[in-house]
Amino acid sequence: MDTWEDVAADPRVCLICGDRATGLHYGIISCEGCKGFFKRSICNKRVYRCSRDKNCEMSRKQRNRCQYCRLLKCLQMGMNRKAIREDGMPGGRNKSIGPVQITDDEIERIMSGQEFKEEASLPEHSWSNNGDSSDHSSPSNGASEGNQPSPASTLSSNRSVEMNGGYTAALRDQYINTPMNTPYQLLPHLFSYHAQSGLLPPQPRSLYPQSHPLVLQLVAAEDLAPLATPMLIEDGYKVTQVELFALLCRLADELLFRQISWIKKLPFFCELSIEDYTCLLSSTWQELILLSCLTIYSAQIFGDLADVTAKYTPSDDELQGFSENGMEVMERLIYLFRKFHQLKVSNEEYACMKAINFLNQDIRGLTNISQLEQLNKRYWYVCQDYTEYKYPHQPKRFPEIMMCLPEIRFMAGKLVNVPLEQLPLLFKAVLHSCKSSLISYRTGSSPCLTSTGTSPGN
Repeated sequence: MDTWEDVAADPRVCLICGDRATGLHYGIISCEGCKGFFKRSICNKRVYRCSRDKNCEMSRKQRNRCQYCRLLKCLQMGMNRKAIREDGMPGGRNKSIGPVQITDDEIERIMSGQEFKEEASLPEHSWSNNGDSSDHSSPSNGASEGNQPSPASTLSSNRSVEMNGGYTAALRDQYINTPMNTPYQLLPHLFSYHAQSGLLPPQPRSLYPQSHPLVLQLVAAEDLAPLATPMLIEDGYKVTQVELFALLCRLADELLFRQISWIKKLPFFCELSIEDYTCLLSSTWQELILLSCLTIYSAQIFGDLADVTAKYTPSDDELQGFSENGMEVMERLIYLFRKFHQLKVSNEEYACMKAINFLNQDIRGLTNISQLEQLNKRYWYVCQDYTEYKYPHQPKRFPEIMMCLPEIRFMAGKLVNVPLEQLPLLFKAVLHSCKSSLISYRTGSSPCLTSTGTSPGN
């Protein structure tokens, strides 16, 4: 029977060149060669040139022929330059999960050297396209190098709405139409690595012997029963801001209680110290609640709760006082909803995602980081193994799922900064838009098209 050391050592494909991957480096699964190349390129602030069409083939044999396209693919696939130590020494600056998300404009600024010049005020160095002389990286701590917990996507300034007389109209329009701004199409090219790499699709295979029981243990720890908090309102009843806020508090209480119960049922709970268990829970409970609302409880949240929020009519003062941070949170929550609706995450995948997110060794105050890192790595491989086994014809599914976790962490942090009195309006706006999207999906129309329904402010 394979051990988890065997599983971790099993050859996996580098997302850059298709060579044998050695682990998670700077946020993505890659080989030692591409890890070292990316590190040298960023540390030395190199600017490359492509003599062809900037679309050169990336394979184990061809990767050294065009350094420009190799670095471009590293960035497109989500390698995190901020995870590289500034002194260039071995070991990443932090250890986390998943790739980062940056816009096409940011990628262009890096490839052109503009970002290097702005950050360090150094002259641009142009390097020839004769290939990298060395394909070996310096020693490091291997598979643990990763990215920042939050995505690095840059938000476009045109999303901001000035706080003037037109703000209310713009906010109402945002409720109804919810167009997806370009930055929130979060890197579709990031998930097209399979088509770009020229690799053959993975063949159906069996599941590792230890994966199945570990997945079953995680699912068994979940409380999949419907939420017990009453969310039924009589027809014609007008819900006030205070009543809706009280309902949101009761829901949060129940969801938090379920997360605490979940942790105590985890197969590795007894291995955690009381200090680490408390530290992890206090730092991730909001992320766990958000993830559960987007998956196993989504039918109630975007159904029953959306019906309640529809009976709440915000005042003009509430609309006028809605902050720019609230607008950003609203847009990103709508994006996350659409992403999870598209993925249709299974209970098994959700359970793995939740465990990976909980086992965040970047949190300050932990006493046994190496233990958490190993547990995190275990369930990372379990999730990858299960997803590739269950969905052999969706080779991009696993990275897409993992890409959601940094965004959830980032959004949970942003939600904390939304004033409490704005939460009822925020939930009304988000749930109205998401429910409209569901209706559009069912009728076959695009959720991004302008709808003719009434504004949620009415």
